[in-house]
Amino acid sequence: MTEDEVRQNGFAMPMHNPAYPPGPYRFVDREFLIITYRTDPVALQKIIPAPLKMIDPIVKFEFINMPDSTGFGHYCESGQVIPVTLNGVPGGYVHSMYLNDHPPIAAGRELWGFPKKLGEPELRIHKDTLLGTLEYSDTRVATGTMGFKHKTLDPKSALAALLAPSYLLKIIPHVDGTQRICELVQYNLTDIIIKGAWSGPGALELASHALAPVASLPVLEVLSATHILADLTLPYGTVVYDYLNR
Repeated sequence: MTEDEVRQNGFAMPMHNPAYPPGPYRFVDREFLIITYRTDPVALQKIIPAPLKMIDPIVKFEFINMPDSTGFGHYCESGQVIPVTLNGVPGGYVHSMYLNDHPPIAAGRELWGFPKKLGEPELRIHKDTLLGTLEYSDTRVATGTMGFKHKTLDPKSALAALLAPSYLLKIIPHVDGTQRICELVQYNLTDIIIKGAWSGPGALELASHALAPVASLPVLEVLSATHILADLTLPYGTVVYDYLNR
């Protein structure tokens, strides 16, 4: 293999059998349970990286079921997204993510900088309840519940929420352990089709864990619970801030 062939064909690792295919990535029947809650403003402020700015001491805990996704198959995901602004434009900073499938873990970390770790999330309907759970190392660290389809929401509000920009802190070390990449990355979902959106009574319980510290942003008050079903595309991102070249 020549040097030019390495440069031309080296999309992802392993080179001869990449862990994931090239994007963009289409998701069909992607299902969200989003529980918005109020948290400790001091704790929240400490983990939002500048130049992002906190809006309010609010966190969105998400449980997501993805039964049909390009190259990734069927998997579930869970984590925390923080409403922020960048240069006055509102969006969401993805603070933590736990999922149960290796290809999207590898792709998410390597391409965009998603803060993905291996966990065991699940989103399912149990009788009259939409139930989201997250386990890490055989320990339940999050349980979210919502009354199933109590109130239909305007699809436009769900679309607006999914169209907002999202931000990621991408960090990749050099072979000597120093930082080689340290960037703030933005991505925007595209080609969104809202198939349904609902609200209902919601509850969220978080438990402490050394390696899945979701409870470090404690639940002080649940503000809303939303259930969304949609098709959408995740394209590549863009670098909006480079911490190493400032």
